[in-house]
Amino acid sequence: MDDATTPAPDTARRLPAAVLWDMDGTLIDTEPSWARHETALVESFGGTWTHDDMLACVGNPLEVSARYIRETTPVDLPEREITVRMQAGVMADMRDRMPWRPRAAELLAALGKAGVPCALVTMSWRPMVDVLLEALPEGTFATVVTGDVVERGKPDPEAYLTAIAELGVEAAECVALEDSRSGVGAALASGARTVAVPHLVEIPDAPGLAKVPTLAGVAPGDLWRLSQA
Repeated sequence: MDDATTPAPDTARRLPAAVLWDMDGTLIDTEPSWARHETALVESFGGTWTHDDMLACVGNPLEVSARYIRETTPVDLPEREITVRMQAGVMADMRDRMPWRPRAAELLAALGKAGVPCALVTMSWRPMVDVLLEALPEGTFATVVTGDVVERGKPDPEAYLTAIAELGVEAAECVALEDSRSGVGAALASGARTVAVPHLVEIPDAPGLAKVPTLAGVAPGDLWRLSQA
């Protein structure tokens, strides 16, 4: 076979050392549920919640979104109570129907079969994450890092660096999957190869960032190649 047409061994169906998954907007689509409960809360205090307000909160740590609500609407509840109320509503929606993003669950299962460890790196709090974990086979994620156990949320890389350390792998050997600007910023800052799957917000181009419109048709052996784009 002509060497010129042979994919380089470094990228030819190579598997990452680990895949680091964001949750909201990447693995599952909880954003409509968040928007619905944000709207209900703000309107219950006589305020208005716009589409732009919703987009401003996408990908943020929950306490940041709660602070945004307090500062821009008539809601005067403590930030933690705002978060707990909204999260409870989203959790109920998840239990009613898990809103998987297109082909995300299939890729997650395929990675498990291929022996690629996966981490969940999310700014959602552990009670909400547990609802997701209940819907998956035990051991799907080798480690889970949630927003209520880190000091600095995305776009700070702390959550990703924590997951990478717990997996015992090199950041540059991992592929992170994200859908938000803050998540992409955190993943890139950690040193992980990063693939954005834009959903509700546009993701600007950045050095080292690859983008795909959907995970449909993406197999475990494709991730390393995609992350080189």
